[in-house]
Amino acid sequence: MINVLVADDELPAVEELAFLLGRDARIGAIHRAASGTEALRKLETESVDAVFLDIHMPALSGLDIARAISRSSSPPAVVFVTADEDCALEAFDLAAVDYLLKPLRAERLARSVDRIRELIKDGTPAPEMITVDLGSTTRMIRRDDVTYVQAQGDYARLHTAEASYLIRVSLTDLEQKWAEAGFIRIHRSYLIALNHVQHLKLSTTAPSVAVSGAELPISRRHLPSVRDKLQSTRIRPQA
Repeated sequence: MINVLVADDELPAVEELAFLLGRDARIGAIHRAASGTEALRKLETESVDAVFLDIHMPALSGLDIARAISRSSSPPAVVFVTADEDCALEAFDLAAVDYLLKPLRAERLARSVDRIRELIKDGTPAPEMITVDLGSTTRMIRRDDVTYVQAQGDYARLHTAEASYLIRVSLTDLEQKWAEAGFIRIHRSYLIALNHVQHLKLSTTAPSVAVSGAELPISRRHLPSVRDKLQSTRIRPQA
């Protein structure tokens, strides 16, 4: 069971998040704090595996709390909960497990609990984060949320389950940098994440792969290397 602390200076926000967390069977004790100061006191007296912190609290902000607990020998996992995206860069500099935007969605919160559970169970290192620009807003996304990458000239479009983002990096550069993270080239225009593969068709006529609902072609040039990679990772192709 995962024991959590919810900290927000707005009581309705605390109760809403506590209610949503309480519906998850993986969550144990849920502690509440209505200020940054109260959150630090609770962390000193209670056993907490993860903290859900509102960023904008008076006196001590969520970022201040995260900095304080990062100095401990075994800090709890940190998830920021906020109504804006302006602090995403600083949040992930503090090794946040996730960054949730209000209003909260139950399915998105469940994914955060998944990540906390992985971190606690396996001692998983902080995820690799990628900086993307959306107009005048800068966001951080997790690399393990990227399902596939599509070449667009000198740029690459990162596809996730929720959206896509254009970054100024070539597909060839990403192929080299992300190979150890389980990404493989299947076509001159596509790079895929093996752990997001749904099914494969490796026929000689029209080989393809389904990744998060998208059917992507495998070129003849890349087919042998794709076969070899799948063999080594024990992913079995469809007949």
